[in-house]
Amino acid sequence: MIIDRLYELVAEKGHVCVGLDTCIDYIPKSFSCNFDSIEDALFYFNKKIIDSTLDVVSCYKVQIAFYEALGIKGLSAYSRTLKYLKSIKAFIIADIKRGDIASTAQMYAKAHFEGDFESDMITLSPYMGMDSLTPYLPYIKEKEKGAFVLVKTSNPGSKDIQFLSCENGKKVYEEVANKIIEAGMEFCGKYSFSSIGAVVGCTNLEQAISVRNQMKNTFFLIPGYGAQGGTAADIKHLMTNKNGGVVNSSRAILLAHKNPSFTDISFDMAAREEVLKMRSEIADAL
Repeated sequence: MIIDRLYELVAEKGHVCVGLDTCIDYIPKSFSCNFDSIEDALFYFNKKIIDSTLDVVSCYKVQIAFYEALGIKGLSAYSRTLKYLKSIKAFIIADIKRGDIASTAQMYAKAHFEGDFESDMITLSPYMGMDSLTPYLPYIKEKEKGAFVLVKTSNPGSKDIQFLSCENGKKVYEEVANKIIEAGMEFCGKYSFSSIGAVVGCTNLEQAISVRNQMKNTFFLIPGYGAQGGTAADIKHLMTNKNGGVVNSSRAILLAHKNPSFTDISFDMAAREEVLKMRSEIADAL
């Protein structure tokens, strides 16, 4: 199961997931001016970040919207980034948050588990119903792929729907969690975690702890660290025996070169220093 590989990477390299949510404005002008196209500037910026952090992070989460917004050239940079990560055997989470009827989901599965946009795991939204996840399951079972399904997200608006009460008194996110647990039972690996994981933000800590207690054998992709207010002290409550989750950080790492503490080093080395700081904070908390 693909989740065993991620578990072992966390044990070896720590919990940091670098979010390659690369906005063109994040790239230093002194670097981007070396390239004739947005595509090359994006890709080579990503490559420098990857090369400087590969030995100290467990995985990379590539957010497709930042590339889609730039059209064909942006998607080409996205594809090149994924292919480079694959070539160096890095673990790839494609943050695509798809959720649609089964026939459409089948095409999304093909698009993001095969070909130019292939990744190891993807993010999915279950809010059109569990049948929207069904087309991804053969890839998880037969092709060593996995998914992180939105359960309790870190944004303030998550309360609008996820926190609503059902007739049985449970919150919507708790009911979604139960369905993810059920769907994931077939795909548990040797460390007892399923290749169907959950996106659980480290904000709204009380609810996050409740979700962890509910989803004991579910691996978490954890947003909300840093810029959204989550801390290493919060993260420790979302782990199981110091594993069972990766913690995403995007802006703090990609924009580390703007941190006054790192202005005397290159942007890729600044990103590495930010990763090492985050990695150490989480390790100390655990």
